[in-house]
Amino acid sequence: MKKIVLMGMGLCAVLAFSSCKSSESAYKKAYEKAKQQELAEAAAPVETVAPAPVETVAPVAPVAPAPAENVREEKVELVSGSGLRAYSVVCGSFGVKANADGLKAQMDADGYSAKVVYNAERNMYRVVVVSCDTYAEAASARDSFKAKYPYRSDFQGAWLLYAR
Repeated sequence: MKKIVLMGMGLCAVLAFSSCKSSESAYKKAYEKAKQQELAEAAAPVETVAPAPVETVAPVAPVAPAPAENVREEKVELVSGSGLRAYSVVCGSFGVKANADGLKAQMDADGYSAKVVYNAERNMYRVVVVSCDTYAEAASARDSFKAKYPYRSDFQGAWLLYAR
């Protein structure tokens, strides 16, 4: 009986190993094909393009962007801080005043004279880091603010507020 069981197991093992093809050859074939394509692409002649001649153009006076671009007009009241002007750079908006005060404290610690304003229509507290008289000054301040904090994705959404 032992001989029959042992022979049966041996037969099953031989059949199992002989019936399976090695998958290594398929992977090897795919690798070789990819290598050949890579070598063919590297050996293909590279076409060089001569640079186009440079034309001189008369300087054009800079055009200020339209104030309606990326500016929200809201009726706000100053809650904390001082010196709110027509255009402001908003770095955060909160439904809870304590959160706005926390960001204001952080911005004050970073050297800004931050302010918190309240929009009653939307029930939102806005944290303003810079307030300017003109759109151009505010847009420049917004861009420099974003550049100062490139790692803060929340500050990359800073926007301009026109306070009525």
